Amino acid sequence: MSTAEELVAALGLVAHVEGGYFGERWRAAATVATADGVRSLASTIYYLLTERAPIGRFHRNRCDITHFFHSGGPIVYAMISPAGEWREVVLGRDLRAGQALVLTCPGGWWKSSHLPAGSPHGLISEIVAPGFDYADQRMADAELFARLFPQHQARWAAYVGGSHGP
Repeated sequence: MSTAEELVAALGLVAHVEGGYFGERWRAAATVATADGVRSLASTIYYLLTERAPIGRFHRNRCDITHFFHSGGPIVYAMISPAGEWREVVLGRDLRAGQALVLTCPGGWWKSSHLPAGSPHGLISEIVAPGFDYADQRMADAELFARLFPQHQARWAAYVGGSHGP
């Protein structure tokens, strides 16, 4: 599959609230009790960024999420720790250039992703443990990030919703 449109159709992806496209592929039937309620043990999705939807906006999940690179790209991930440390990781196949095939974003960290100019798509899969639940996710907005991370505003401004971002 060479085009983003073909991938969306073949994988049955839909628009995602963060940006890009996604489709859940598996959710464990077994559950676990967490402080925030009962969750499945784990879940997986495909996630796709395209030239038309090149940004996954900053958001935070309570659980760890591991990302596995599949095709296209590279995809640039920006993460901000709860203490305000900025970290970037590039997912892609060029290991000599420092790109990674796998990335784990710790629970509680904010993350964003984007395609660099000239990348037609970037396809990954993710596994979340315990399984993903929208109640465990928070989307960033410009006002929140201006309070939490003013020192990084020039870096995050294009990747949050609200008045300072798309």
